[in-house]
Amino acid sequence: MGERSTFGHVAAAARRLPVTAALVVVLLAVGVASAGLWSPFAAAPLHDTVAYGLPALEAGRWWTPLTGTFFVSVPWLYAPILVGFAGLGYLEFRRGSRIALAYFAGGQLGAVLLASGVLWLAALLPWPWAQEQAAALDVGPSPGVIAGVAAAVSLLPSPWRLRAWTVLVAVLSVTFLYWGSLNDLEHVLAVVLVLAVDRSLRPQRVSVREQRLIAFVVVCGLGAIDVLTYLSPTTGPFGSSDPVSGSWVDVAVNTAVVLAVANGIRRGRRWAWVLLVGYGILNALVLVLAAVLLVAVGLGGIEDAADLDLTVTLASSATWVVALVYLILVRAAFRARPKAALGESPAPTVDDVKAELRATGGGTLSWMTTWEGMSYARFGRGIVAFQRRSRVALVLGDPLGPEATRAETVRAFVERAENAGLAPCFFSAGEATRAVVPEGWRSVVVADDTIVDLPGLQFTGKAWGAVRTSLNRAEREGMTFRLSRLADETWGVRQQLRAISESWVGDKGLPEMGFTLGTLHEAADPEVRIALAVSPAGDVDGFLSWLPVYGEGRVRGWTLDLMRRREGGFGPVMEYLIGSSAQQFSTEGAEVMSLSGAPLAHEYPADAGVLADLQERMASMLEPVYGFASLHRFKQKFHPRYETMYLLYRDEADLTRIGAALTRAFLPHATLRQFAAAGVELVRPEK
Repeated sequence: MGERSTFGHVAAAARRLPVTAALVVVLLAVGVASAGLWSPFAAAPLHDTVAYGLPALEAGRWWTPLTGTFFVSVPWLYAPILVGFAGLGYLEFRRGSRIALAYFAGGQLGAVLLASGVLWLAALLPWPWAQEQAAALDVGPSPGVIAGVAAAVSLLPSPWRLRAWTVLVAVLSVTFLYWGSLNDLEHVLAVVLVLAVDRSLRPQRVSVREQRLIAFVVVCGLGAIDVLTYLSPTTGPFGSSDPVSGSWVDVAVNTAVVLAVANGIRRGRRWAWVLLVGYGILNALVLVLAAVLLVAVGLGGIEDAADLDLTVTLASSATWVVALVYLILVRAAFRARPKAALGESPAPTVDDVKAELRATGGGTLSWMTTWEGMSYARFGRGIVAFQRRSRVALVLGDPLGPEATRAETVRAFVERAENAGLAPCFFSAGEATRAVVPEGWRSVVVADDTIVDLPGLQFTGKAWGAVRTSLNRAEREGMTFRLSRLADETWGVRQQLRAISESWVGDKGLPEMGFTLGTLHEAADPEVRIALAVSPAGDVDGFLSWLPVYGEGRVRGWTLDLMRRREGGFGPVMEYLIGSSAQQFSTEGAEVMSLSGAPLAHEYPADAGVLADLQERMASMLEPVYGFASLHRFKQKFHPRYETMYLLYRDEADLTRIGAALTRAFLPHATLRQFAAAGVELVRPEK
């Protein structure tokens, strides 16, 4: 059954990608027929008859650019070539079979013929490398495959397109400059042809982040060159050389230094940029000295010139000079100060934030931005509340301030965060913020805000049966409801609330969550209200905390934060508390009551993608501890309308850091032992 299913998938892929499938089948069939799959075809008698190159064309073997395409010189090359066909398959999937065939055939034939023409001209010069390659023959479909991969890369979404192009160009440049065989020249020319004909590839504005990433790839490439020259001889356009003498200790030290500097340049650190620029200037001086020596050799000013080997020096210095020019052009990208203020000075205080909320209003989560642990960045009237966690600028909710300033506030904050070497993201942001983040940003749903509209609210009809029943039962059993402030309650009541909270926390194995989930400390704010359910004996059976939602200079609604109940108390205490709160808020003239969004409880469609699958897995793991899904189902009793909350981020490369930042934001005081203990509890089988 499994074999038939696999065959079915292969057959379906072949029908969807006929050009790619046909090329792979022909390549493997020729490999079997020629025995090239298990023995070097370069040593076979048939090689010179079918191989392409300048000698074949000069000898009149015009068919070789076609016949040589389907042979491979050595068996191990089949693996990377077949992997490369995946890129051609992606191109065919996106743009169709005709386009894919055109890129493969045009790249293959164009690169082979163009390489022959370039080498014919270059061999007229006193250039040993060009003369050697002009006499060489080659086989294989790799130029066409590289052309297909290059065309497929141009279809990737931004910023992955630029990153993939950077890596592709870096790899091909290094192999050509240091091991420049005929095949390497053909690869470079195949990419040049794609760049020449692909109209979708146009210069574009590169962000600070991408400038740093390009520099990172360049430094890693140059570092890899230094390491590889210890291990392998070079045969590039600058000449040939033996491996550089040195021990494995030298290689290890060089690798460690390169990685440290590359990591610094990736983060935009000035010290790393200064080191690289200094080293680049040194290489520029070396290149000048090498040129002087070569001129002296040519004029006969230096004896024993045969012993003078400048191959590696010339290649390395030339590439470093190119890197130096780039680093100087983008020097402004390397001034990152991770602890620098992200907004205008002086930074807003909590009182400033509260004043802005009262003046211009905010969303249902906006009062949470006044809690401890938040930092603030001001841009004119706009204010962004965020935390720095794991090199992430983690923004809570939407920017504060007048609606007209939102787009400029978001743009300015993103720019400042990136300049500081931080990854900006917005957690639990609304649709309005999603509409103004930079083009190309990703979004994923993290919660659904559950909102009850209060004007005209009546608990009548069958749909409100559970809430109505809890209110009637509470009246029969003598329960008392009251809304107050924590500071206005007696010492005895406050102690009961603390005991209920501590009991709730003690059952979880993990501490109380933060960030968008408050504690009694946040409930002590004079503007936060406490809803109490008190039994006839004076015991508090449950309590809620409500955060103010400001709009148009007044409190227009309330957001639910804490929900705690005493074990063994009044059964439907939460329905009773929320229903009674809604009635009183409605009487006071409030417009909305938010029951907050349950994190990780959004229901995704089947095709929502990998990130949605990850969130659902996390939700299932944390459900026994925090009960997000059951809380979401409970809130449905109040028939709310839903407003989507998003995580807004630059691209998937930031997700690892964002995940770590969110973990620490929600559980800032959790220890590794508590995480491990909770994990053991989650996977423990039921008895």
